[in-house]
Order: sequence, then structure tokens, then C-alpha cells
Amino acid sequence: MKIENTSELRLLVECARRGSLSAASREMQLSPAAASAMLKRLETRLGVRLMERSTRALRLTAAGEQLREYAQRALELLDEGLAQVSEAPLALKGRAGERLRGRIRLSASSDLTRQWLLPMLEDFLAQHPAVELHLSVSDSLQDIFKDEIDVALRYGQLPDSSLVARRLALVRREIVASPAYLKRAGTPRSLEDLAKHDCITFRIRNRHERAWRLRPAETPDAEPVSVPVQGRLSTDDGEIAHRWALEGLGLIHKSELDVRRALREGTLVRVLPGWVGDELPLHAVMPSQRFLPLRVRALVDHLVAGFAALPAPRTAKGRGKPAPRGTPR
Repeated sequence: MKIENTSELRLLVECARRGSLSAASREMQLSPAAASAMLKRLETRLGVRLMERSTRALRLTAAGEQLREYAQRALELLDEGLAQVSEAPLALKGRAGERLRGRIRLSASSDLTRQWLLPMLEDFLAQHPAVELHLSVSDSLQDIFKDEIDVALRYGQLPDSSLVARRLALVRREIVASPAYLKRAGTPRSLEDLAKHDCITFRIRNRHERAWRLRPAETPDAEPVSVPVQGRLSTDDGEIAHRWALEGLGLIHKSELDVRRALREGTLVRVLPGWVGDELPLHAVMPSQRFLPLRVRALVDHLVAGFAALPAPRTAKGRGKPAPRGTPR
């Protein structure tokens, strides 16, 4: 079965994006009757129902959502191919930086974005002025397919086999606090001491963090110990937790990458350095590699290089390696 023209696919994608046939038809400059007839012809040829319609809303069926996913990627790939061909003369003139164009939808956590990601993105956009970036900053886990994300930066393993990823970094969570807090509340000397301290915890997807998983730093592959923690402050935003710790309001258990700058500057210090949390790979996650636009590939390559050039962490007992030239300190 062949698609008669790309307008059918674009209409399907617009209906899913806007949630109504009338809004999609306005976007495509079609009458509602013409748009409805186009969808009916497509459903008839496919022999499946693509949408469930009501007086107030429209939603895709399972078959419709499956086709929408492929249609959206195919249309983006087609649009990029047309752009690449139209800009070939520019490339021949040595203006290769202008070859990439189009939109990239990127999702990342709050603290990581503000600590390290923003300068990398600004540098990438300066190199590729025709690229449009839509950045979503949230510590909530977004649905890459439903929310139409091109790249998501995520900590942890990838349970979804339909996703592809490139690793950007490998870090562990560490317990840190400000010198002012430790001067006021005392420094924990054992895991049992954590129960006496204000621990800033996270609340993600209505799940409140009530224990920290810790392992001996000298044997990080050992079975973790679950240590109950409590405190007055909890949040679903990593940057806020970081700020609270800097203000001396408690201990936090956070990715070393997120607090690396503060550790190097001494505004936060390690607590119980003989214990570390789980190893966390940081990935650039993408929904598919088959229809991955060149602009997305270029951004991920840029991020891989950017994270590799970050200043090395200071070790618990030493100063660590010096930061490479040109990287933020």
C-alpha cells in the first residue's frame, strides 16, 4: 500500500499534535470537510481506524499512534533532505556551518542544564545559526515519543529497548553539604549519624525518597546499604536541592557531576567520603536511529565532546586532574 502524498501524513501528525481536526485543518490551510475526507480515504486504503473522534476531542488509536511515529520521523527526514539540497551551494562556498537547519527538541534535568549544558548548547547554536532549539528543563521523566523529544539527557540504565543512546558520562552519587552547615550541625562520622541530620530529599512521581543507597568507596561493587534519612526539605527539582545545600540547609545525595563545580570551589564538601552511591551513566537518549536527522546527530556529537572536556572531579583525598583548557571551572 502506498501513501498518495505527504499531505496525508502531515495531517495525521498535526491532528495528533493539536488534538482536533479543525485546528489541524487550519494549520494546513484546508477546510474541515477536506481534511476529514483525506483522513477517511487514508483509513479506507489502510483498512484500519486511525482516530477516535468525538464532538470535543480527537485521539489516535494504537494503529494511528504507530503510523504517526513513523510519519513524523519520515517527514522530518524529508524536510532535512530538502534543506540539505537547497543549501549545497553554501557548502561549496565554505559556509558549512550553515548547512544544518531545523528544530531540535531537547530535554534535560534542571541542575545538569544550568551547571554544564547551557554553555555547550550556546556554542552549538553559534556554530549552526539555522538550527532552532526547543529546550525542556525538568526533573520529571518525559515520554520521548508522546512529548516528541528528539534527545533527552537521562541518568541511569535504559529499560526501554525501543530507545537508542550514547553515553556522555559515568558518575556516582555522593553525599555533600556546605561548610556552614557542617560547622553548625557537626560532621557525620558514620552512616548511623545521618539519622541526626537534616537530609534534603527528592520527591519524583509522587515517590518520596526515604533512604539513600550507599556502598563502600573502596569496594563499590559490594551490596548497597539502605540508610534511612529524614529532613524538613524535599523537592522534585534538583537545582533547588542544590541551592538549599549551598545555603546550609542540609545534606544532599546527588550526582557528583551536578555538584562537581561546587566541590572544586569548596562551596560544598564531601560527607562520609568512604561511602558512595550507585553508579549512574548519563546518556543522550533518542527515540530511533533509523530516522535520526543530521542536526540531532551533530548535537549529540557536540555533547559527547563537551562532557569529555569537563574538568575532572576532585578526589576525596586529592585535588584531581587539572581542568582542560577552555573548559568551565
